[in-house]
Amino acid sequence: MIDTIRYTESRQFVPYHNLAVEKYLLETCGERECILYLWQNQRTVVIGRNQNAWKECKVSRLEEDGGYVARRLSGGGAVYHDLGNLNFTFLVRKKNYSVEKQTEVILRAVRALGIPAVRSGRNDLLADGRKFSGNAYYEQGDHCYHHGTLMVDVDKEVLGNYLTVNREKLKSKGVDSVRSRVVNLREFVPDLTIERLKAALRQAFEEVYGRRSTPLTEEELDGERLKADEERFASWEWKFGRSLEFQFELSHRFSWGSLSLELKVDQGKVTDAAVYSDALRPDFILALPACLKHARYSREELCRQLGLFHPADPAETEMLRDVIQWIASADI
Repeated sequence: MIDTIRYTESRQFVPYHNLAVEKYLLETCGERECILYLWQNQRTVVIGRNQNAWKECKVSRLEEDGGYVARRLSGGGAVYHDLGNLNFTFLVRKKNYSVEKQTEVILRAVRALGIPAVRSGRNDLLADGRKFSGNAYYEQGDHCYHHGTLMVDVDKEVLGNYLTVNREKLKSKGVDSVRSRVVNLREFVPDLTIERLKAALRQAFEEVYGRRSTPLTEEELDGERLKADEERFASWEWKFGRSLEFQFELSHRFSWGSLSLELKVDQGKVTDAAVYSDALRPDFILALPACLKHARYSREELCRQLGLFHPADPAETEMLRDVIQWIASADI
């Protein structure tokens, strides 16, 4: 039985901080307590625990635009967050965990705004047959959370740019996202704001659980512990260095011939490379794989590694420059 409910909001828009707060609340939630945590990320693609970041979004493009790639603890598919999206998390112990009750909070809040919201399956909430909320779940021993997105006024054009599957062929052992028709809640309520939705959620939270919520501020949390988890979520190893082996293939025709590049990637690093070409300089082509092996799988790092190669022949130097420019423009 729950006898205390607490409500908290993040005032930061960096995903690694917000995920660290979520983890902290998960691990410290009391036995008879339920916490509702509301948070927002700026220009972020959040992938599921077992997904391949490079397959789910255009990593280089997103980061060049000042965005973030983040990996959460829970499973499920990739989602795009901007400040037109509000995230919610219910944190509770297993004996009091109820997806139905937690979902009822969201449905009640959205319906109170005049939007005909319904639940679809286990993971999605719909309005007019279109998805405005995707949900995911996580358990850590006796501690559980249920979190999800609420699309208020997300830039769907930008969303499509970052989540579009790469042109290149990418074979992965990770979990793929399933794209759905989505809708912003503001299409139903044109003057809807994030703050108004937050207020409706807090009211519905109190109504469903039959209690007044107690405010929880970040100042009450352990700052050093938060900092350590924030660094972990921001690290290359967490975001990209997962044990997800995949094959990346890329082809292009240059003035001097065609070239096909195949990279085997594991834990975010190139473990093997093969280059195929009809160019008339076989020694140059044969030298390229060794330049790429053991590099981190990023556009910048691949180009840097190739830049360490110094062919003796000026014509091959020009060919190498072409290859570097080509990879520098690839959607990796």
